[in-house]
Amino acid sequence: MSLEERAKAVAKNIEGKAQEIIGDITGNPDDKAEGQAKQVESQVRHTVENVKDEVKKAVD
Repeated sequence: MSLEERAKAVAKNIEGKAQEIIGDITGNPDDKAEGQAKQVESQVRHTVENVKDEVKKAVD
């Protein structure tokens, strides 16, 4: 996994967690849902990069 992509995924996860917490505090379900969606996006990015790494290992 490239370091740059890993950093982007971690940043997206942190952003999502923060937004979810803000949604909880303010009682705004839209913020909470957007925060959760960002966390899912982060997990997908990690999974894609992990698959790329596995394919690269198999090819090498």
